[in-house]
Amino acid sequence: MNQPISLYLNSLMNVDWQSTETFDFPNETTKEWLMEQGSLSRKLGKCCQHLSVELLHNQVVERSIVQQDEEHLLSSSDCLLRKVILNGDDEPWVLGRTLIPRVTLEDRHSDLSQQGNVPLGLTVFSAENVERDALQVGWVIAGDERLLARRSRLWMNHKPMLVAELFLPTSPIYSKESV
Repeated sequence: MNQPISLYLNSLMNVDWQSTETFDFPNETTKEWLMEQGSLSRKLGKCCQHLSVELLHNQVVERSIVQQDEEHLLSSSDCLLRKVILNGDDEPWVLGRTLIPRVTLEDRHSDLSQQGNVPLGLTVFSAENVERDALQVGWVIAGDERLLARRSRLWMNHKPMLVAELFLPTSPIYSKESV
């Protein structure tokens, strides 16, 4: 990666989130990636021979750590904070940051706290009842790079989680047309 992970994580925390209705998408390819309603992990997996997850963080954090705009989209409770890098053929493609409230962790169908190196999207989108809403997109500046990000609330079995994704410089979102 061109920048240290901490710079990317910090950038992801400082996105000026915009609605998809007002965002100026650079081209149709990036719009398709950012507007993806299904599993981003599955979409990424189609672009490589091997999709892997590098687990950076997977611990419950107190609600005081959750930013105000995140709390507005979730709830006022402690959350599992999961940070990962999705790699396609050993290239870092997406930095993911997920907040999963305790009530969602108590889902009897799957223990998301034990996800480990399995892409979260593969588990979530295998559930019977999954919806995505509150989709927001934006640009970030990480060092000298201008990168795309998206954030949405996923509902799995009627329980929420908040997923933010930063598309790293080698991500396929940038490959077909110039951003």
